[in-house]
Amino acid sequence: MQELSMNIESIFHQFSTTHSIESGVGLVGAGEFGATFVSQIHRMKGVKVVAICDQQPEKAFQVAVQSGIDKAQIFVAQDLESAINAISQNLCVVLTHADWLAQLPLQAVLEATGDPESAAATALACIKSGKHVVMATKEAEIVVGAELARLAKQHKVVVSPVDGDQPSLLIGLIGWARLLGLPVMAAGKSSESDFVWTPATNEVKAWGQTVVSNALGQNFIPSEHHSWAEVLANRASVPFELTTVPDLCEMGIVANHTGLLPDCASLHAPLARTVELPSIYRPKEEGGILSGKGRVDMFNCLRRPDELSFAGGVFVVIEAPDVATGKLFAAKGIPTCPNGKYVLIHNPVHLLGAEAAMSILSTVKLGTSCGGRDVRPVVDLIAIAQRQIEVGELFEIGTRHVISGLGHQLMDAKPMSSSNPLPYYLCAGAKVIRPIPKGKIVTCSDVEIDPTSILYQLRQSQDQHFFAK
Repeated sequence: MQELSMNIESIFHQFSTTHSIESGVGLVGAGEFGATFVSQIHRMKGVKVVAICDQQPEKAFQVAVQSGIDKAQIFVAQDLESAINAISQNLCVVLTHADWLAQLPLQAVLEATGDPESAAATALACIKSGKHVVMATKEAEIVVGAELARLAKQHKVVVSPVDGDQPSLLIGLIGWARLLGLPVMAAGKSSESDFVWTPATNEVKAWGQTVVSNALGQNFIPSEHHSWAEVLANRASVPFELTTVPDLCEMGIVANHTGLLPDCASLHAPLARTVELPSIYRPKEEGGILSGKGRVDMFNCLRRPDELSFAGGVFVVIEAPDVATGKLFAAKGIPTCPNGKYVLIHNPVHLLGAEAAMSILSTVKLGTSCGGRDVRPVVDLIAIAQRQIEVGELFEIGTRHVISGLGHQLMDAKPMSSSNPLPYYLCAGAKVIRPIPKGKIVTCSDVEIDPTSILYQLRQSQDQHFFAK
């Protein structure tokens, strides 16, 4: 049984009895996610951001001011000693050195840099110093999440995924369904961009671009004479990518926290209307697209301009207790497949850092992760050469967390070796030492990795603990 994402009643009780005792929290990464987190938590009782770390201190300072903290209460620290002293005087400290956080008087740290190496180093240092860690940097979690969870238990602290991002919210929804004894047929999220179809013009808008697609217009309402596989194939003719690296990364994390498996290496990623999900995510022999039960996937929300967005939300398709109950759900407006056997339960939003405070509260007040109880390396996000890659090239993370020149898939997790795939985000910063043909999976023998990398060392340790015979 996976733990529920949150026990709100317990947290509320903790507030009502201990709100006068505030827990000090640190943030690494004053970007969009971190800024919304600081603004929200500043309005809450029982927890307080006392340290904001970013390589651009003026950016961190501005985040603190925008959240409502008086400028006179913000201290820009030049060294560790002055940072500790400022916190003792009830000031909010701005700093540029993430390694200081492990030595500051904090109870928890939210890691939100998006940099897998930095996140791994910060998480490890904080765990060893007895601090809880909430990980918004999924690029580290997908590589070494199981090892961080193992080390956290060893040091009697909590490492948690973060509410406000899809993996944690989806893990919670899966836990809710499992607690109720509702079999999960499929669980997933929508992409970050809806596909909005305008009937009058057959225009489709997605990812900030607009194209005309007659095929999509003809298949917006499926014909009863076509299978779902045919309908989805016709819709997929639009000239947009239907998956991104973050999509597979997030679903890989969910798999490692819940044991649910991807149905195929690149995910189905259908272009689908929300109400269609219970019909699509059912076994092939019942008219759907799945080869088995208990799958993770994602979809691209297809809608008209006047229909509600899924907004990067999460969902589970569950099996109704019985057909009569399923039909009762359908009568109340809950999306089901035609015979009522499969039912859609969904949370159509994720609220970034505004929800992250719930994960912080879960760790510091309840000592509970928003993730699974038994995190294991079930799948890996791996890299595939999209072109011929030459010796001497250096892989770097670019826009939307993509490493240029590399495609992505989910595969069964395996220990690193010369012949096994190298985890996608361990490619970041690695130097190519032999040509990699287009279409080839990148292996450990294709690149040179810095042996001092904390992410690499944690992965070595994870392989040893989870794959040793």
